[in-house]
Amino acid sequence: MSGRVRLVITLHNHQPIGNFDGVFEAAYQDSYAPFLQLLREFPEIPVVIHNSGSLLEWLVEHHPEYIDGLRELISRGQVELLGGPFFEPILACLPRRDRIGQMRSYKRFLEQTFGTRIRGMWVPERVWEQAFASDIAEAGLEYTLLDDSHFRAAGLEEHQLHGYYLTENDGRLLKVFAGSETLRYLIPFRDPYETVNYCRGLADRFLNPIVVFGDDGEKFGVWPGSKDLVYGQGWLRRFFHALRENGEWLKVTTLSEAVDHVSPMGRQYLPDSSYREMTEWALPAEKQLEHRRLRDAVQHLPEGTRIQQSFRAGFWRNFLVKYPEANEMYTRMLDVSQRLEAISSDPRVKTSGRVQAARTELYRAQCNCSYWHGAFGGLYLPHLRNAVYQHLIQADTMLEEATRRRGPWVHVEASDFNCDARKELRLSSDRLVALLSPSRGGHLYELDLRPINTNLLATLNRRFEPYHDKVRECAGQAVLDGPGGGVDPNGAIRFKQAGLDQKLQYDRWPRKSLVDHFLQPGLSFDSFSNGVGHVGDFAVGVYQSLIRRSPTRVETRQWREGKVGPFNVLLAKTVTLTANRSALLEIQYDLERLPAGLPIHFGIEFNFAAMAGGASDRFFYDDYGRQLGLLDTRLNQELMNRIGLVDEWLGLDVSLDFSSPAQVWTMPIQTVSQSESGYELVHQSCAVVPHWEFIVPDDGRWSVRLTLACDTSAAQARQLASAPVTGIPATVRN
Repeated sequence: MSGRVRLVITLHNHQPIGNFDGVFEAAYQDSYAPFLQLLREFPEIPVVIHNSGSLLEWLVEHHPEYIDGLRELISRGQVELLGGPFFEPILACLPRRDRIGQMRSYKRFLEQTFGTRIRGMWVPERVWEQAFASDIAEAGLEYTLLDDSHFRAAGLEEHQLHGYYLTENDGRLLKVFAGSETLRYLIPFRDPYETVNYCRGLADRFLNPIVVFGDDGEKFGVWPGSKDLVYGQGWLRRFFHALRENGEWLKVTTLSEAVDHVSPMGRQYLPDSSYREMTEWALPAEKQLEHRRLRDAVQHLPEGTRIQQSFRAGFWRNFLVKYPEANEMYTRMLDVSQRLEAISSDPRVKTSGRVQAARTELYRAQCNCSYWHGAFGGLYLPHLRNAVYQHLIQADTMLEEATRRRGPWVHVEASDFNCDARKELRLSSDRLVALLSPSRGGHLYELDLRPINTNLLATLNRRFEPYHDKVRECAGQAVLDGPGGGVDPNGAIRFKQAGLDQKLQYDRWPRKSLVDHFLQPGLSFDSFSNGVGHVGDFAVGVYQSLIRRSPTRVETRQWREGKVGPFNVLLAKTVTLTANRSALLEIQYDLERLPAGLPIHFGIEFNFAAMAGGASDRFFYDDYGRQLGLLDTRLNQELMNRIGLVDEWLGLDVSLDFSSPAQVWTMPIQTVSQSESGYELVHQSCAVVPHWEFIVPDDGRWSVRLTLACDTSAAQARQLASAPVTGIPATVRN
């Protein structure tokens, strides 16, 4: 054996903002706590640990003993802590000011909490762009680690990957380690001595190599089957014993020790990328399938491995193209960030506690998990999307309170709020924010309820995903008990519900609100549910628009001349918000140039998210307050003047009133999605479609007025009952 190998074991522990408290607790009991407990028995083995800020805040509150234990291991030199952006955002998703602000804030928090110097950082999801080098350096950090695939994409060979490099941007230097993909697949799924033998091979071939394992700490107890493997079957104990037995030549160390005692291998600039799987998930669905087919086709060729290393897949930012719902969160976040920057920079506005609290709320809303989807990622999980909006709405409200007078107010404006080079419309008040998109069907695509910090339109469309082919292949199988989902290294799969193949359906228009449908007369509920029967081009057509304002009343008017069968029809819809009824939208529809004497079937689709289906305290009700069914119920109601939705857990009552009695369809919008624990059916929203069938009068006109009311009084009563005695909001006092 020619020399020693430095092995750096780096664990990244993370739970996203908005995850259920029980998930945090289970992860703590199954992974974070037992790992530290076992590590104490091997004081000669150091590790590098990164806890995301969202997780660490929870640990400080719920398990201070973990903080004490971590502090002890740090003080005896057995643990090196990594920093990073506080609430685990994708750096590419943030304005530069927020990237640097989050990293500085978390560095300061860790140093104050643990009394240690923070020198390195974890790059969330290893999503890298070269400009980040100067941002990281400006935040006061010296080094980070990425995957070896980043370095291979820059043209480096195997023998050039076992160490660290200098990189720079704008003359600011950063040290970057190459994490080993081989170790990511060996640990903890293969016998511990396979890792030892892999390191031995490096010692035989290279001079003083550094090999870095960097991956999720949840692999050690949270991933399906891993708790039994790592602790029940003793994998981790055997791994530590194997490292101890080979300590003469295998030096388990930290990133800081390696930086201080080993010279860099040179300078290198790295292309924009992430770990291999993430770049594949960022591709459009059909391109993912093509990419995988090509990878499989070349893997058995003599040069297959080298050819695969030359493959380039997708770019993380294109998740914002692939999923418009992610872009809606992203652009809403940008808007709040820009307003916060403007207020903070305005000498006329005194920086108050509310402005500082708004910054923390903004940072929390930047947590990455809700903005993307693969085998991991939380875009398909409503509670994680809702958490993003919760913090964005809270930040927005705090900024309004810092700059506006108290009391009821209304405002309307037009601007490019979603970065599509076209103007959207925003009506806002002291109680709600409504965003409409004239360029896309005139849809109401966001409706924020300030009293409960909830976006009632945080919906998600049903769309094809590559793993749906696997769901179809396994049609008819019962729920499988094996480890897995789509990330199990042995390829096992698991369904959380049976019959998921029957739930696969794809939407033909955005599942938002004020979606305008001209339908075939007599169209059945089932046909509409299957996306057929349209005879107009209004659902996603481009509308013209104007805004009107006064001190107490604001409105938007959108109109479009389009086709209904062979006829040209004019549709106008006006949305009004008044200061004296600032939690209520008045919606007026006016149809003109209809073909006199012919039957028309017209519907207006609403989709309400944030309210779960299948729970007894969430239900529909009719004109008389009678319950009609849970919020995942398919209803085909005859003429009614009102339909309401109640979510007692949220303390929310949403009602739609119609000036002309309507038939009403309701249906759940449910996605079939993949997570690390298997394939599952997820309730995304309730579609509510009032529709009218009528014979066109001689003047070719027809109108209807709708009132959308959002009553949060129950939630506000609960808030008052639990408010601090001082009456000062907790976010400010903290």
